Amino acid sequence: MDIDTRIRTSFTRQDMMTTFGATLESVAEGRVTIAAPILPLAHQQQGFGHAALTFAIGDSAAGYSALTLLPPENEVVTSEMRIHLLAPARGDRLLARGRVIRPGKRLVVVAADVYAEAGGAETHIALLTGTMVPVRA
Repeated sequence: MDIDTRIRTSFTRQDMMTTFGATLESVAEGRVTIAAPILPLAHQQQGFGHAALTFAIGDSAAGYSALTLLPPENEVVTSEMRIHLLAPARGDRLLARGRVIRPGKRLVVVAADVYAEAGGAETHIALLTGTMVPVRA
């Protein structure tokens, strides 16, 4: 199974991504992009996209970027993930661009940049950094 099919098949099993209406936009070696509309169910009290949505798609994009570099018998789990919220999530949808910083057999260091998209313009709203642990599927 090629990397794209492997990641897309796994992504369809994530119920939370389905709930948020998230889609897998692109898959490449060490990089994955996930998009999600800012639906009313994901607003916080001031009407912005909730940080939980930002974190969820950022974590998934980072995790899947790690998975693109691992053997087929592996999955990943998040060991730790830090989020820096840079701006409110204003707009129509969020884009999370995950990437591998340092691959490894036991730990994979990852990052994701999350952008809010409004009228075709992107605003950088969050930076996530973390560690993924390869596990047997």
